[in-house]
Amino acid sequence: MSLSLRKLEALSAVAEAGSFAGAARLMQLTQPGVSQLIRALEDEYGVVLFTRDKGRLLSTPFCDRLCDAADRVMLEYRSAEQMLQRHGTLAQGELAIGLGNAMPGMSVIAAFNKAYPNVALRVSTGSYDRILRDVINHNLDVGILPEIPKDTRFRRKVLATNHVVAIVGLDHPLAGRASVGCAELLQYPLIFRSDGSSTQKVVDRYFRRNEVAPAPFLTLDTRDGVYEAVVNGMGVGFVWETATGRTRDVRQLVLDGGGTQSAEVVFAPADRQMETVGALFGMIDTLHATRPGRG
Repeated sequence: MSLSLRKLEALSAVAEAGSFAGAARLMQLTQPGVSQLIRALEDEYGVVLFTRDKGRLLSTPFCDRLCDAADRVMLEYRSAEQMLQRHGTLAQGELAIGLGNAMPGMSVIAAFNKAYPNVALRVSTGSYDRILRDVINHNLDVGILPEIPKDTRFRRKVLATNHVVAIVGLDHPLAGRASVGCAELLQYPLIFRSDGSSTQKVVDRYFRRNEVAPAPFLTLDTRDGVYEAVVNGMGVGFVWETATGRTRDVRQLVLDGGGTQSAEVVFAPADRQMETVGALFGMIDTLHATRPGRG
């Protein structure tokens, strides 16, 4: 037995029109086509749906109950269809974005929201590995992360250049400095991020360039945890230069010797052909035009 949406539509149309001819006009089908759909329902399930009275088709009590259920099914179907049609459109779509750092990703999100206020935005933050995995698995439409490699699975565009910097508390011996070298860093307790952090990937690379492999005094899962540990005098931490506007209770120090620069990249699955995604990528060009010198 096969209960199709088309048969339910025919049932509702015949009940409304009172004839196969009237239902055919409503459905833009032939009269035999509508009649065949109703007969198929009656034959397959052994039910009587309509009786004739003076040339008009009257629905049976069972048919009335079935029509109520059919109307609910078709209403949910059309709702689901509209969701699918609207998703990813600029008129009334949705866009899910994953951020590794609040900035500079939030700037492009704010600009997008201003340009396309009808698009519902779902923004989530997380580790590098988590955001990357969610984009690959299509749990997110777009990701914004540092150091996304060129990969045929992704369409990508550089949003900005970012740097990892050291941070210390206001009463730390290095607080009056603008920069710090590797040898000096090794004299203080170091606070690292856990594996999967884009920040930690760059910090590890920095120390490898200087041919050292220091053991951290403390390893934390979140950026906020690093800030709190630094503010409370537990050591030297590392963050992206534009990761936050929080500067009143910490000092940022440039890491001497280079090797801490990274491109912040907007990326999406190459097969994610959505108006919203295309508009977000176009927004990056607009931001570059209004911010000369950023790459």
